Amino acid sequence: MVGKVNIEMSIINYGHIKLELDADNAPITVTNFVGLINDGFYTNKTFHRIIKGFMIQGGSSDGRGYEGSDKQIKGEFASNGIANTISHVRGTISMARSSDPDSASSQFFIVHQDSLFLDGNYAAFGKVIEGMDVVDKIAETANPIDNNGTIPHQEQPIIEYIKVI
Repeated sequence: MVGKVNIEMSIINYGHIKLELDADNAPITVTNFVGLINDGFYTNKTFHRIIKGFMIQGGSSDGRGYEGSDKQIKGEFASNGIANTISHVRGTISMARSSDPDSASSQFFIVHQDSLFLDGNYAAFGKVIEGMDVVDKIAETANPIDNNGTIPHQEQPIIEYIKVI
């Protein structure tokens, strides 16, 4: 996949976020993400980890951040040998992963405030083009129960859908 792909995400009780994915910088990541969207994977998934001033993270298959989809992909970032010029500034969408650089699956995060320390170590693959007010509202109203941003299941914002537009 190459070029730009626009998607819309609806978060129940919060609103809509529109993103522009950049398949020129992260073709593996964008192809995987769009495939999961088309399979309906993200419907009713949640944002399970939220840290105001840092990011909101979702896409876990278990709602706790321990599991993702059945497929792991190569991390498209400099420390993993892949050129990717997208910086982790406010509004960037990027893939979550474990310490294994090739462990990204379905979990993603949207950067709430510039987090340039992530550059070169996480696969950024697009940006919010509309709806940063929704990201702000999610980040600012979250009540994490620990310093890792864990949100109790009953308080996790729910992704109604993500679709390619």
